[in-house]
Amino acid sequence: MFSIGELSKRTKVKVPTIRYYEEMGLLAEAERTRGNQRRYDKAGLERLSFIRHARDLGFSIEAISSLIELQDHPDRSCSAASKIASSHLADVRDKIKRLKLLEKELSRISSGCDGNGLSENCYVLASLADHDLCSIEH
Repeated sequence: MFSIGELSKRTKVKVPTIRYYEEMGLLAEAERTRGNQRRYDKAGLERLSFIRHARDLGFSIEAISSLIELQDHPDRSCSAASKIASSHLADVRDKIKRLKLLEKELSRISSGCDGNGLSENCYVLASLADHDLCSIEH
C-alpha cells in the first residue's frame, strides 16, 4: 500500500493532481486508514502511471476517461482507443502545422529589426500593431 505522498513520488504527479483525478473519477477512491489517510494499492499506482503517461502525450481528461473505460473492459474492441489516438494525432499535426507558420512569421518579423533603431521605427512593434504587415495568415 502507498500513501498519497509515496504515490506522488513514484509517479511524479503532484498530490493535488492525484486528488483531482480521484474527484474526476479517473482514479479510484483510495482506501482510508483509521487516521483518514489515503492508501493506494498497486492497481492505483498503475492507473496513475497510465494517466500520467497519457497526459504527457497531451491527451485530454475526457479522452483519458474514455481510454480508462476501455481499459476496464478488456473484452471490448480496441477500435475506440485507436480512434481516440488517431484523433489526437491529427490535432497534434494541426498544431505543428500552425506552429511552423508561426515560426516562419516570427522569424520574418524579427529579421526586419536589427535592434539598433528607435522604437518608433521598430519593425517588430509595427508588425504587431498592424496585422496587414504579416506575410501569412497565422
